[in-house]
Amino acid sequence: MIPISRVDFGPEEEASVLEVLRSGMIAQGPKVAEFEAAFAEAFGAEHAIAVNNGTTALIAAMEAIDLGPGDEVITTPFTFVATVNAVLSTGASVRFADIRRDDFNIDPASVEALVTERTKAIVPVHLYGQMADMAPIMAIAERHGLAVVEDSAQSHGAMYDGRFAGTFGIGTFSFYATKNIATGEGGMITTSDDAVADKLRVLRNQGMRARYQYEFPGNNYRLTDLQAAVGVPQLARYEGIVEARQRNAAALTARLEEVGGIVPPRQLEGRRHVWHQYTIRVTEEAGLSRDQLSSQLAEDGVGSGVYYPALIGDYAAYRGHPQIGTEETPVAAEVVGQVLSLPVHPHVGDDGVALIADRIAARVGVNA
Repeated sequence: MIPISRVDFGPEEEASVLEVLRSGMIAQGPKVAEFEAAFAEAFGAEHAIAVNNGTTALIAAMEAIDLGPGDEVITTPFTFVATVNAVLSTGASVRFADIRRDDFNIDPASVEALVTERTKAIVPVHLYGQMADMAPIMAIAERHGLAVVEDSAQSHGAMYDGRFAGTFGIGTFSFYATKNIATGEGGMITTSDDAVADKLRVLRNQGMRARYQYEFPGNNYRLTDLQAAVGVPQLARYEGIVEARQRNAAALTARLEEVGGIVPPRQLEGRRHVWHQYTIRVTEEAGLSRDQLSSQLAEDGVGSGVYYPALIGDYAAYRGHPQIGTEETPVAAEVVGQVLSLPVHPHVGDDGVALIADRIAARVGVNA
């Protein structure tokens, strides 16, 4: 089986973790500071603040902009629930903009139409490793005085017009076990605003600037040095990881372009895709559904994944929720039934790419 994702830790991670264990400093110590500095330098951030997971990064970012009851946030319905849960945790409401088919990301035109006097922030999700169309999004934010929180959980090192994800607004990242940079759990927040960075550092430490000196109510959002120790070595080799993903993605696209009913993903002009997921669309012309193709590929030894099987508002837990909008998002509603992610991680290789493409072509050919 070629798995949809694979995480490898080597001697560098082992040595880094052992260093922390022997130091006796395992919580919010020097290794966390090293991880923060390395992340900021690698991805063009003025400040990088480590926290215990990607959802926490979102929640802390919402708290940093003083989001609360009565406020509205515009985001995409085609995302992992953490994006929405973070907003709901503040008491604010969510309104859903539609997405674009070419990048699966939020459509700026749809965002503009939803802005009201209650709107406080826009939360674009840089899905699958490619950034949203940030120039018009930032223009909307500037016109209306809105904050921008970038959900960059899947887009470490992605770029838009030469700028990294997380450098337009407040950036939030995840280091969950399947991410391009993985520490099991963990997160990072980036910002160019000194005051926001200072607030976040105090916020993650129970509101303490110094021991038992509470400046405001906070929480325990701290990352451990053990997790940071796993992340630091990956930053050193991250460009190689991305290059391997890009090679595999390009090779797979070249093979799938001629398969009827399969729409391969594209890296759009002016953007750098880091291919956290390589996500095709399985359209009616394929002669079989997305779920049928996924099941048949599993029989062929090819792993795949559906990210995501339903829009947020379609789940019973969110349908009718008083803080959840009911906007029509026709493109997202279409795409959610078509998307299928395929393996492009560094261990796939040329033979793996050929196998994946050949099996898709064969399965589609039989059913077309």
